Amino acid sequence: MAQVVTFGEIMLRLAPEGYIRFTQADSFGATYGGGEANVAVSLANFGMDAKFVTKLPNNDIGQAAVNAVRRFGVDTSDIVRGGKRVGIYFLEKGASQRPSKVIYDRADSAIATASKEDFDWEKIFAGAKWFHFTGITPALSDAAADICLDAAKAAKKLGLTVSCDLNFRKNLWTSEKAGQVMGKLMEYVDVCIANEEDSEKVFGIKADDTDITGGKLNHDGYISVAKKLTERFGFKKVAITLRTSISASDNNWAAMLYDSEGAYFSKEYKVHIVDRVGGGDSFGAGLIYGLMNGYDSQAALEFAVAASCLKHSIEGDFNQVSVAEVSALAGGDGSGRVQR
Repeated sequence: MAQVVTFGEIMLRLAPEGYIRFTQADSFGATYGGGEANVAVSLANFGMDAKFVTKLPNNDIGQAAVNAVRRFGVDTSDIVRGGKRVGIYFLEKGASQRPSKVIYDRADSAIATASKEDFDWEKIFAGAKWFHFTGITPALSDAAADICLDAAKAAKKLGLTVSCDLNFRKNLWTSEKAGQVMGKLMEYVDVCIANEEDSEKVFGIKADDTDITGGKLNHDGYISVAKKLTERFGFKKVAITLRTSISASDNNWAAMLYDSEGAYFSKEYKVHIVDRVGGGDSFGAGLIYGLMNGYDSQAALEFAVAASCLKHSIEGDFNQVSVAEVSALAGGDGSGRVQR
């Protein structure tokens, strides 16, 4: 019986080998991933019972997507089958001063055309303690937004903790539409996760004296953002990831967690990036793991940031690391020495 339920879209990821550009490629490697699926896989790798819910076409590509998460022990029993297609995204990995590029081909995917009648949330949530979704899912279609709202209402009614990663995607909707839809959903959210831009793009709340392009982050500004979000929506906790982009290859990575006791800041990691897709999802999964396992706010934050730091070293969307590996890094062992 799943302790954590996540709901969203899993996509086929097509990417040229290494750092080859789209226009150079004559072949693309195929893997699968998506925000909420990534969280479920991370939690399963941490030894937790996790369930991923979505809708996928009843064909071999849909089954391959199911298999991609099931192989990690994720419960896929409530995935609905139907619809015409699996969404696709193309990834060109950046290097040095050349940024990564993502091109979506996800219009009319199975989950975007799903209906509320496809999902029995009381059945899906039976025995669960936590529900997680992201701002990507309600951006897929008005129907997907309605399904998210139904799920959040049911989760709250049944006493689950609800978390949401705002994950604003400008290619999916406008800031105005995002603010309207996400504002309704936030009424049911206990733990809000955001990055440097999400709160501004979705709710117009900006960190003062901060320039993410120039690599200038102001801690006091982020405390103010978290406080304003909490005052507006009544969140129990607000987590904000803090990424300083030196280049596409090297970032500094840290985060803040804000709750009724105050603001906590993690240690900062200097990260040389292998694959940054799924970095935020691995943070969310680490935070959920820590909070569900009784870690205090500082310890849960450090675990989440360490988990995400390690994800940046792993190819693909999924964070394939163990609790022991994350705990070792969070405890100070970042040497990268060979383990024998």
